[in-house]
Amino acid sequence: MIKGLSRAGIGEVGAIERFVAAAAQAGFGAVDVGGDELRGWVEAVGLAAALEHLNKQQVIVGSIGLPVEWRTDEAAFRGGLAELARQAEVAAQFGVKACCTYVLPATDGKAAHVMALATRRLRLCAQMLAAYGIRLGLEFVGPHHLRTAWANPFIWTLDETLDWLAAIGEPNVGLLLDSYHWHTTEGTAADLLKLTPEQIVHVHLNDAKPVPLGEALDNDRLYPGEGVIDLRTFLRALHTIGYRGVVAQEVLTPQPPAADSGQLLARSAAGFRNVFAAAGLE
Repeated sequence: MIKGLSRAGIGEVGAIERFVAAAAQAGFGAVDVGGDELRGWVEAVGLAAALEHLNKQQVIVGSIGLPVEWRTDEAAFRGGLAELARQAEVAAQFGVKACCTYVLPATDGKAAHVMALATRRLRLCAQMLAAYGIRLGLEFVGPHHLRTAWANPFIWTLDETLDWLAAIGEPNVGLLLDSYHWHTTEGTAADLLKLTPEQIVHVHLNDAKPVPLGEALDNDRLYPGEGVIDLRTFLRALHTIGYRGVVAQEVLTPQPPAADSGQLLARSAAGFRNVFAAAGLE
């Protein structure tokens, strides 16, 4: 598996060139960035120079975010499709294979209607991404406080998400699997071992405070190895089923971290070394 970083939890690391270099120096082999960042980078320095920088640092782009607003009205959704195509075209030039979005566990709309709209919209997004060789990853969200933040329950478990992926029915749609959401939905090794690597588009790694599951907040996470999530089991199960893609840190916090980016990157790198070693993967 490839150790990766998102910008969540590493402070103000700067523009994409510096982000890539800092990730490489800390021992990471992938970065998650926005498709708009990649496009801006190409416009600023050219594709060849950007690719040369990545190759020199031995870093790949692990994933981009889905730029389409698929959760609200149809006009907003349709208005984002051209931008999706532009970002996917650029991302494909960088060899990006994953584009991800999260699925909130509740909605103010009628759940059945929201499901019908979201299925159609995400199917279209997947079809557009497929034209560029990119997969769409859907992330179920587990924390209890978000399940009741809106009027009606929606999807928030692994099994429900797998059923939804089947209903969307596109071969390039799969899971963005996050250790925090696996933990807050009481996930087990057995849940992971039943998956195939083809079902997983991307992975996020983080840890949780020692609080009851019902009190774990989505934006109050810890660095890998500093909390109570059984990351040894999580990583070992992914390795056992044959997943060899990117595992990217995503540490969401109530306030931006106070330490400088160098300290945070060192903390992140140490956490990854420790949990990968505990899983027998270091």
